[in-house]
Amino acid sequence: MEEIKIDIQEQLDFLINYLIEERGERIDIPNNFEDKKVLFRSLRNVRLPGDISDEFLKVQDEFLSNETLNKDLTSVEDIKKVKGKIALWQGDIVTLKVDAIVNAANSKLLGCFIPMHNCIDNVIHSAAGIQLREECDTIMKRQGVDEEVGGAKITSAYNLPSKYIIHTVGPAIPQGLLPSDKDCENLARCYMSCLDLASHNGLESIAFCSISTGVFNFPQKEAAKIAIKTVENYLKSHETSLKCVIFDVFDDETYLSYKNLLFGGD
Repeated sequence: MEEIKIDIQEQLDFLINYLIEERGERIDIPNNFEDKKVLFRSLRNVRLPGDISDEFLKVQDEFLSNETLNKDLTSVEDIKKVKGKIALWQGDIVTLKVDAIVNAANSKLLGCFIPMHNCIDNVIHSAAGIQLREECDTIMKRQGVDEEVGGAKITSAYNLPSKYIIHTVGPAIPQGLLPSDKDCENLARCYMSCLDLASHNGLESIAFCSISTGVFNFPQKEAAKIAIKTVENYLKSHETSLKCVIFDVFDDETYLSYKNLLFGGD
């Protein structure tokens, strides 16, 4: 196994110790590098918005940027499954080098506070860095109310390979129930809001996650139909700067749903 450079170890130790000292708690720090990374992410996940030193941000950005550069990054040109302006790609959305990725957020728009939770909201905030929660907090304080279902906001992407993140709030379906007509309308509105924001900001590429299909319980196949129909109709009926709209999926089942809907059985 390749030896980890000492400066990266020192960066991680500094970042962990800063966040622990900030909390004023006694927390045991593991010796293993990977376990330290888990602790670092967990401490950031639970941290409320608030002032933080420029030194911390500098070290954090160096550490997270290095993490990003060590991933297998994918550009628009690397995606082979394409139909007109629409592309299908399977993989981790935080590795896409596009103008904007879409985050499936909650109405508070501050990210997931559950340590190491595997939702896309947590994954994106963790990879981007503490500044993302700070910017979202500024937006929400200015707005004064929770983000509405179907709405969207745009932020910088900080330490991600994308330029921007567009955060949208999808409909949440109670466990055991089917989505109502209003839920379906709101899901379509999520895609419309994101596309409008991207176009308004002159973006050429955007990557959508499967909005509302995780902990929000929207049936995956029905969500895929709504997503594709909404994007296709938008591209046909709107003047837009967008040259590529990517549906990014993570699991095989979702990939097949999108593939069959977009490309048939090829």
